[in-house]
Amino acid sequence: METVLLYLVGILVVVVGLIVSIALHELGHFVPAKLFGVRVGQFMIGFGRTIVSWRRGGTEYGFKWIPLGGYISMAGMYPPVAGASASRYSTTGFFQTLVQDARTASADTIAEGEEHRTFYRLPVHKRIIIMLGGPFMNLVIAVVLYAVVLMGFGVAQPSTTLGSVNECVLPATSERQECVPGDPLAPGAEAGLQPGDRIVSIDGVPIDSWDAVLTTVRASAAQPLDFTVDRGGRTVQTTLTPLLTERYVVDDRGRVVEGADGEPLTQEVGFIGIAAAYETVQQPVTAVLPAVGDNVSAVVGIIINLPQRMVDVANAAFGPAERDPNGPISVVGVGRIAGEIASIDTIPIVERIGFLTGLLASLNVALFVFNLIPLLPLDGGHVAGALFEALRRWFAKLRGKPDPGPVDTARLVPITLAVVLVLGVMSALLIYADIVKPVSLF
Repeated sequence: METVLLYLVGILVVVVGLIVSIALHELGHFVPAKLFGVRVGQFMIGFGRTIVSWRRGGTEYGFKWIPLGGYISMAGMYPPVAGASASRYSTTGFFQTLVQDARTASADTIAEGEEHRTFYRLPVHKRIIIMLGGPFMNLVIAVVLYAVVLMGFGVAQPSTTLGSVNECVLPATSERQECVPGDPLAPGAEAGLQPGDRIVSIDGVPIDSWDAVLTTVRASAAQPLDFTVDRGGRTVQTTLTPLLTERYVVDDRGRVVEGADGEPLTQEVGFIGIAAAYETVQQPVTAVLPAVGDNVSAVVGIIINLPQRMVDVANAAFGPAERDPNGPISVVGVGRIAGEIASIDTIPIVERIGFLTGLLASLNVALFVFNLIPLLPLDGGHVAGALFEALRRWFAKLRGKPDPGPVDTARLVPITLAVVLVLGVMSALLIYADIVKPVSLF
């Protein structure tokens, strides 16, 4: 029962964190819009029917039933047709009707006598500031949460203390994971190394990191090494000779590298059969921005390869393929991971809180990058439209032509609808995959 409650608490943390992140994202749009004099009719968290709302200062604030997004309604998002007194005109085609309806809806947000408080009348730089305000808030949230995780909770990293000592030597390609009589003894166990020993030096060279241990051992197959370890305050010296064995080749993220034939690559290295104990180490403030940058790069990589990633998700959801743990997941998947983390009673509560905080930080990084995609209705689409307008005006001025006026972004409404449909299909696929074949960290 306690495990189930903790699982639900993990999901609740993500839901509340997502709602707060969305609210702050919209606040990032709302504040500069108000400062620049734009009339904001609504500030809503969620979609669908309204749960509760209240009005203050000419703006309706409220919550809706589906907490998967939010929006603010600014007056005059689309400019009227050039030379027309109103954004209503007769037309017949389906797409033309969509454009006309968008202009009509935009015109309806403009109160009589407040034409000067419209979004499209703002200078380009102010519109860009408004639209970038939302993603910027997500970036700030991510930086703050990463700072809490790295500087407050710390990061688990291998120490120079031994966490385990293998009894025998098994190659990476071995199907067995347990020692049997006749297996060669691991050099570490044969030399008397014990879990809890802290490696002080190897061949007289001081050791200050686990990477130094690995580098020395792997490059010293068949060469005797003098180990000095601290065992409960007592200095112990021993000599051992690393064996030549096979191990899988891994990349910077610890993933096994595959060859052209799809088989895992192996390499021969020195091996003594020891593993490090992990310790939580608080990081300096200089580690925060690089960590955020690495996360941003990872999300950008997922988005660039999104078509193939979605094909992989579909193959996993409807076939025997496995889900890529580094691939895209839905809010449902994030919730499941949060539930798993919260319900693992073998991990200290402080570490679980740190994991959940890091999960929310990554979620905000994803919101930051995703909203910068230059497609409507995303924030990046509005920024792209404003930049195109500035470029068009610059060219007109350069050629001595009159100001061409605002870009008619209402004409992009059919593309906006197509983007919304594609995002809806992808979301439905990810949710389905996260239900039938979820990504699991454990």
